[in-house]
Amino acid sequence: MNLEEKINMPLLGDDFPEISVQTTYGPMNIPKDLKGSWFVLFSHPADFTPVCTTEFVAFQKRYDEFEKLGCKLLGMSIDQVFSHIKWVEWIKTELGVEITFPIIAANDSIAMKLGMLHPGKGSNTVRAVFIVDPDGKVRLIMYYPQEIGRNIDEIVRAVKALQVSDKNGVAIPAGWPENELIKDKVIIPPATDEETAKKRKDEYECYDWWFCYKKL
Repeated sequence: MNLEEKINMPLLGDDFPEISVQTTYGPMNIPKDLKGSWFVLFSHPADFTPVCTTEFVAFQKRYDEFEKLGCKLLGMSIDQVFSHIKWVEWIKTELGVEITFPIIAANDSIAMKLGMLHPGKGSNTVRAVFIVDPDGKVRLIMYYPQEIGRNIDEIVRAVKALQVSDKNGVAIPAGWPENELIKDKVIIPPATDEETAKKRKDEYECYDWWFCYKKL
């Protein structure tokens, strides 16, 4: 069986696959150990590499923002735990940043279970991001190639947007909360019958009955 045939990945709305892993904080069962909490699991190609180092510093700099959202962080690559530990020590000593979230020591089996090994991009994991909700459901997935570092502010925004959408039953516009058309307002789900459509413009701000919005 070749690599392409072995690759699997969870899809949006799926349960996050059960995995038992070793981390810099000890063994974990994911998502079981994180049930009841949002979490972001992100993979990186390898320890002691420049782009990955910039990403870990950027995630740590926004750690408090994730905490305010009740969202845990988990890093992951196919490196052994001792490599993760040494790399974290180097980041603290040389860059003055202490990494305060666990890093998973994955293997090929775990990486393929999560669709993190892409044959066309070599043998290292690509830069995957999974945002998972308190019920263990996969809510958002992003993949970046090894050569492009991620925008961590967008990951913070995505977690916040998912939570706002869930809580209020609304959709979130592009670039929210700084959308070019409606700024920080959110979108009302479109009417699905004529009677509701007729009332929409009286109930909300609208461009048309199918594009209405409101301030939270």
